[in-house]
Amino acid sequence: MVRLQPYALSFLKFIVNLIELKILKKMANNQLDIKFPKGGVFFILLAVVVLILFSKSTVTIGPGEGGVLFETLGNGINTEKTYGEGFQIVAPWNKMIVRKVRQQSISDEMNVLSVNGLEVKVNGTIWYEPEFENLGSLIKTKGEDYEHELLDPAINAAARSVVGRYTPEQLYSSKRDVIEQEILDEIQIVLKDQFLLVKRVLVEDVKLPSTIRIAIETKLKQEQESLEYEFRISKAKKEAERQRIDAEGKAIANKILSASLTNMILKEKGIEATLELSKSPNSKVVVIGSGESGMPIILGNQ
Repeated sequence: MVRLQPYALSFLKFIVNLIELKILKKMANNQLDIKFPKGGVFFILLAVVVLILFSKSTVTIGPGEGGVLFETLGNGINTEKTYGEGFQIVAPWNKMIVRKVRQQSISDEMNVLSVNGLEVKVNGTIWYEPEFENLGSLIKTKGEDYEHELLDPAINAAARSVVGRYTPEQLYSSKRDVIEQEILDEIQIVLKDQFLLVKRVLVEDVKLPSTIRIAIETKLKQEQESLEYEFRISKAKKEAERQRIDAEGKAIANKILSASLTNMILKEKGIEATLELSKSPNSKVVVIGSGESGMPIILGNQ
């Protein structure tokens, strides 16, 4: 792709306008006579030729692009060098082929068969980029339309191979990530040493016949409801088990406590409690004799 620089275009238009103006003046019987210096026309023509040659010898490679040189008088595509972004000068008889070298994507819809022979439509997108250093070899071996030459057959072959291993239900729901990775792996195997890198595969949609799709969605809904029911049952069982263990623990604790509370211990605890009450400033305690089981009797007002 050859691009004239803006200043070159402006100067070329100016020269053409001057020549056209001179011709019009002659046709008008020299009413407006512009006289060029001696040899001026020759120099103007020479300048035009030089300008055209210069414009054909320059090319600007944009961001995210790379260029390879087609040598008309040589061996065609030069595979030794890939030109990067910026202003480049080439011989007028050569041609600079400019292509995108950044990551790009291509989307496609394919009709493929599942493992049980059901036809499904798969919509997918792949991200790819050419190898910058080998852009010349890529174009020389596969042509400028290398995307369709390489990607289309590789994608179709990989999709048919991978999708043919799964049932419609797996394609529709549970195996999407696995399918994407397997398709990517197969494409990379096919394109090995082809100077084109495939980075990622995304399966965006799997279209099934409506009857099959409805049946799968109904089954998935029932399975989800069953899982929710099982979860609730399991939760209730765990709560009942927790309460049982808690009750058993309390019963054992009470049993141990009851066994440890002998008459002597109860008397000791009663005496300790009486002494604490006698220390209260709000109470007047008088202890006389003893009650049943030898416990003190406390008399007095608050």
